[in-house]
Amino acid sequence: MINKIIKESDLICIASIGKPKGLNGEFFINSFCFPQENIQKYDIFYMENNVASYFQMDYIKQQNSKFVAKFKGINNKDEIKIHTNTKLFIVKDLLPSLSSKEIYWHELKGMTVINKKNEILGKVSEIKNFSEDKAGDILIIKPSLDSIDKNLRNIPFSSKIKIKKVNKEIFVDWDKDW
Repeated sequence: MINKIIKESDLICIASIGKPKGLNGEFFINSFCFPQENIQKYDIFYMENNVASYFQMDYIKQQNSKFVAKFKGINNKDEIKIHTNTKLFIVKDLLPSLSSKEIYWHELKGMTVINKKNEILGKVSEIKNFSEDKAGDILIIKPSLDSIDKNLRNIPFSSKIKIKKVNKEIFVDWDKDW
């Protein structure tokens, strides 16, 4: 473990620590990357609730449909077991650049959501992924000071949503009473 000060707002969660594998500190790593193999591009991770320290990855390798990893300096099952289900973060600046027509999910957070009647519905507070349930992704919209009302909304993310990155606005075909 190497100490380095970093702000929590500069980090993005891209994985979590799964159960230990074997006795030498290896563990299954749950990749949130798309595609999942992109997890192998990173070697410095910050642990949830421990953003003042980062951990150097010894390796991440794919075994069948899963990924196995090991941190440098963690050499036994008991040391890694206490971190099971801990979220792993990287510095956002390490993410690849996108075209002007693409956006990362984390960039949607805080954007103002406006419907076709030009009513402000609120701001994106989080994005929930329900793809395993075939429901797709849902934008969780919390009311803001400028909102038309104080209702919390769950709006499905679809190709009908228009995003203006520069203005930090998302336009949706969603009535305020839905």
